[in-house]
Amino acid sequence: MKKITILCLHLGYGGIEVAVTNLANMLIDKYDVNIVSIYNLYDKTMYKLDENVNVNYLINSDIALRVDSYKKNLIHFHFITLFKELYNDYLKKGKIFKLFSDTFNSLKIIKLKKKLMIDYLKTCDSDLIISTRIEITEILNKNYKGKAKLISWEHSHHHNDQKYINGVIKSLDNIDYFMPVSKKLTDFYKNKIKSNTQVIYAPLCVDYIPEKEAKKTKKNIVAIGRLSKEKGFLDLIDVFNIIISKDNECRLHIIGDGFEKNNIENKINELNLNNYVTLYGYKDKSFIREKLNDMSLYLLTSYEESFGLVILEASSFGIPVIAFDSAEGATEIINNDIDGYLISNRDKNLMAEKSIELLNNKKKLAKFGNEARLKAIKYSYDSVKEQWLKIIDNILK
Repeated sequence: MKKITILCLHLGYGGIEVAVTNLANMLIDKYDVNIVSIYNLYDKTMYKLDENVNVNYLINSDIALRVDSYKKNLIHFHFITLFKELYNDYLKKGKIFKLFSDTFNSLKIIKLKKKLMIDYLKTCDSDLIISTRIEITEILNKNYKGKAKLISWEHSHHHNDQKYINGVIKSLDNIDYFMPVSKKLTDFYKNKIKSNTQVIYAPLCVDYIPEKEAKKTKKNIVAIGRLSKEKGFLDLIDVFNIIISKDNECRLHIIGDGFEKNNIENKINELNLNNYVTLYGYKDKSFIREKLNDMSLYLLTSYEESFGLVILEASSFGIPVIAFDSAEGATEIINNDIDGYLISNRDKNLMAEKSIELLNNKKKLAKFGNEARLKAIKYSYDSVKEQWLKIIDNILK
């Protein structure tokens, strides 16, 4: 049985982590699958992983999370990016000494995780290695000397950032396959990459399709995700504030946790929305699925989304999605005015207007919901699994 290794940052909650878990589960029946995670953040993986998938952690959580600031900076590989984060945070609080102390300690963690990944690659005996982040791909590209086939699985959108685009292209010099998570990204990079790297598209999947659509009997609005700035939850509160001023039957349900939580809570308090907005914190999939059955509309206010898996998850329940088109991934999934709405220029008033329109037009809400569900079924676990196995089989044959 041939061996496949998937390299990732952690197995906590997040879109990439869902994708890694699903892919490992898809491949395990036919291949020996090993996940190498830099961080061990929790006692168990956040998403259900087949017991036959082997997981190796490079850094134990008690080392990486020695100070609170490390939690904030787990996503960073590059020192400059890390220092900017710490600088902006600590300067506001007047913690200059702590800025330099935590920057120094965090820099040691950054160097450690690079070293441990390089050390792992020296001993890796897999037939195929899949990297899930550009920072890991850079290490793989420069340091792997074995005979395995190499895949860079791109989960981030470039947002027309030429520096990022150049970095992606440069990281592929010795990579065999480049696999963006959306068709638009695939088409974009096909015209940019001049090396021998083959560019292939393979979709993400919805790992659960409910037997029935959500009831959509109440004016319940939902948003799910990491409470971070790029997800735009503060804008979501603004949108909902407009909605509630025109229809006080509406309710907003936010599922997720993150560093913006306090700011979101403060804004809810300032706008006197406590009786209309519920923050659930992080919840597992069983809770989310149960809650989605009572929802009627999903609002996506992200500034960026490479694909927007959460859109498909809501759509599988027959819940229409209204999204700002700044989240590029949403534009690939949502069919405007057919199964949802795409809002240009981050127009909060227009998003509120379209939300009220759908919630008060049950016939149109049902029609949009049915179209959304039909779309989600095309991304079902079994359908996507078949596509991935075909790709991997061809690579390893």
